Amino acid sequence: MSRIAEEGARTYNQIHLPRKYTGKRRVSIYWTWSYPWESNRDVAELDNRFSTMTEVRRVAWPQYETPEWSAAEFLQGIAGTLELFHVSTLDFQKLVGEITDHPVAVFQRIDQAGFKVPIDEAILADTDTLMVFGLDHLVSEQEAAPEEIAAIRDWLKREGTCLLLAPHHDVGFTTDMKQRQMEYRHHRDPLVPRQQRFGQYTRSLMKGLGVPVMNKYGLRPATVKGTNDLMPVTAYRDLDKLGLLEGVTTFNFHPHLPHYEVTTTDTNSIRLLARQPINLERPHPFVEEGNKEFNCFLWMPPANERPGDIVLADSTIFTTLFGVSDSLKNFWRNLATMRMG
Repeated sequence: MSRIAEEGARTYNQIHLPRKYTGKRRVSIYWTWSYPWESNRDVAELDNRFSTMTEVRRVAWPQYETPEWSAAEFLQGIAGTLELFHVSTLDFQKLVGEITDHPVAVFQRIDQAGFKVPIDEAILADTDTLMVFGLDHLVSEQEAAPEEIAAIRDWLKREGTCLLLAPHHDVGFTTDMKQRQMEYRHHRDPLVPRQQRFGQYTRSLMKGLGVPVMNKYGLRPATVKGTNDLMPVTAYRDLDKLGLLEGVTTFNFHPHLPHYEVTTTDTNSIRLLARQPINLERPHPFVEEGNKEFNCFLWMPPANERPGDIVLADSTIFTTLFGVSDSLKNFWRNLATMRMG
């Protein structure tokens, strides 16, 4: 895959230019990590860090052995893996841009150059759908400031807004080493350490906004035997008033997806729209509790002084690291065209 820009020149290190309201959705991605903190991690640390690109190449060999992934053209440390995430959302950005006639804006909490970009009016003013990709490690101590929570709460009072929260997995949160090993053998991804805890920023945001969800574990979804094609989700389509699951039977494969545990019994405030079958070939504590599916897609309808919607879905649903299907593109399309008020 060549990374030469197909349409126009790529830009970097510029101030975002506001997008005018046209009646179509303006979508923004917000990566919650501190890029310097994550990329500067000691690679001798076993836990709570991203893989280096060199490790990715070793495990995925020969997938990344073409020239564009070499040291001459691509970063080989942890920074390379962070850039791989950026590259993996380009198809999503392209499709949404074509549908909405607006470019998808991409922000990072702390970027490569060390600029800190909190969620405030500068981001929210020209955003209708804000996608918060929770891939910050807990130990980096990223927290949503009270001002950010207040800004998002005020933004959600605007008709047509949608906040998509995407905290990633929380693998090996226990001190029990046997359980950590069980979780590791369940998901079977050699690039994920025995402990990899994500999403402190998103968790603090959920707490501040009163979103009754906790991201737990990293579960391997069930697939059609001999393939990475997912088994269909269990969809509760009668509750899907936004039509986000129209034409959607599966999302995309990822070896370790979070269970979005609902921490309230109030079924009016939050609604489970889809569950994903779990691969039961190897044991996992969540399976031993009697679970065969995990919560993968939830919706908080407008309520009280909040006309805006809140949805929860994992960030890997918007990447192409593990492939893309017509069903997944339908989901992207539904998000891009959902009602504006």
